[in-house]
Amino acid sequence: METTIIGIAGGTGSGKSTFTNRLKQYFGDNVTVIYHDNYYKPHDDLPFSERQDMNYDHPDALETGLLVRHLEALKQGKSIRCPVYDFTQHTRSDRTILIQPSRVILVEGILILQDERLRELFDIKIFVEADADERILRRVVRDMNERGRELENIIEQYLMTVKPMHYLYVAPTKNVADLIINSGLNDVAFDLVKTKIQQLLSQG
Repeated sequence: METTIIGIAGGTGSGKSTFTNRLKQYFGDNVTVIYHDNYYKPHDDLPFSERQDMNYDHPDALETGLLVRHLEALKQGKSIRCPVYDFTQHTRSDRTILIQPSRVILVEGILILQDERLRELFDIKIFVEADADERILRRVVRDMNERGRELENIIEQYLMTVKPMHYLYVAPTKNVADLIINSGLNDVAFDLVKTKIQQLLSQG
């Protein structure tokens, strides 16, 4: 079985998760989704207060080498155990997810196009972008509703690390993307990618 890997990148709150989830909802178990966020390095050795203040938007915050090895294994037809990150505790949980090889794999994350090793594994590279004001508003809603964060902490983190790291490491990667789309709700872009995946799946 030949595996096609599609990388879906973009800044925080850009709509990349929305776009990825729309594809997953449409194709169901015919495609596999892997989130780069699950590969944040564990910090069980640090107190919660220190974990809370770390820079999670720098490439060094992620164990990307492990993701690379996992994708290589999946391309070879092997299953992997994907880590699960607990955003409420700012460290990895004890759980892992068994992921089986599939014809199409979607990899989503803010920094996936920043790493050359990942770029070489991606057959299709997509960058989702959105207005900065929209992105921070979406992040505030997500972090408060899904991750139990306080508004003050979200704002401080955004100004101290998220915003500067976006312009330093995330935004430049749209130059290496095959497709740049505005918003995860862009129906034209969704139909284009959906059609491509349908072609790939029909090849068996």
